[in-house]
Amino acid sequence: MFYNSLATTEQKREYENLLTVVGSLSNLFSESNVPYLYYRIAEKIFCKAFNADDLSRSDVSVDAKKESLGIGLKTFLAGNNKTLQKITEFGSSDRVLYESLHLKEKVIKIAEIRNKRIDFTQRVHGIDSSIYHCIIRDKNQFNIFEENMNFINIDKIQDIKQNRGSIIFNDGLEEYSFLISKNTLTKRFNSSKFLHKFNVNIIKEPLDFLSNCIQNLSYSLYSQSKQTIFLPLYGRKHTVYTNSGLNQWNARGRKRDVNEVYIPIPAIIHKKYPDFFPPRDTPFNLKLPNNNIMPSKICQDGGKALMSQSNKELGKWILRDVLELKEGELLTYEKLQLLGIDSVRIDKIDELNYEINFAKNGSYEKFINE
Repeated sequence: MFYNSLATTEQKREYENLLTVVGSLSNLFSESNVPYLYYRIAEKIFCKAFNADDLSRSDVSVDAKKESLGIGLKTFLAGNNKTLQKITEFGSSDRVLYESLHLKEKVIKIAEIRNKRIDFTQRVHGIDSSIYHCIIRDKNQFNIFEENMNFINIDKIQDIKQNRGSIIFNDGLEEYSFLISKNTLTKRFNSSKFLHKFNVNIIKEPLDFLSNCIQNLSYSLYSQSKQTIFLPLYGRKHTVYTNSGLNQWNARGRKRDVNEVYIPIPAIIHKKYPDFFPPRDTPFNLKLPNNNIMPSKICQDGGKALMSQSNKELGKWILRDVLELKEGELLTYEKLQLLGIDSVRIDKIDELNYEINFAKNGSYEKFINE
């Protein structure tokens, strides 16, 4: 997998060193002899040490990418090395897709959604396969474990049992548990065979240690923050209109290319963030999640449309490559909902360079309301 196949000895050494440094400060958070590791820090350390692409802000099924490999990063307590861990958290809007179904149909629908979201992630980011890379916390040590991120084999789902709080099932290979109140799918990780393990010496008085470090350190602080907005992939009332936006190719009037689309830019975006985008018809670079660059521009009256400069490249990417719609097939909000997305996040790097990533259901509304 990744650790033994794609990581160099130097990268492994840096990885272990960074994890040891963070673990040694565990007494900032608890008095346990099991080192503490916040999952966001684990993600940052992994991407830094292995020079991997950080996808943790993209609301997708993996947290990092190295070459064409997707990597879901997890950290949890060793326990009996057979613990159930969260692999998918469904949004409240996802409940309507399965809550009224009978038990078996409900499990199948949950499995379908899980599989579609892994597949979606891999298509968007140019990933061939995905794994879990886990840091398992034990007494005074970290253990490294990896396993494949498998699709659920829907044809072999069996042993479905429901109790008060969960639905348990397996597919002959993996054991799953869906937590009803939390709307979360968990999977059992059998993690007894470690790729590597190393000790972590926890500093007894970490505050004193940090205070001494800072007093003896000469440094300057600076920050460089990206500007970020969210745009909806739908119109009002959670509707993807049949003849505009991502269905612009279906508009009446002149003959249009089957890939002609635009991403709507609501007027409130221009009102709140008037200098975020360049002026209308000014070309800029839009970096896609697969690292390709798409020349783009702001178009139409009031700057209400984000389009690719070629007028068809955006549609080919988002409709065909990502959403896998056939030519002439209308996009609906329900199809977006099944994938767990209804918005895009746009990051402004500088005046002529931007990045785009898909965002989970409700992201645009949350952004505007906040």
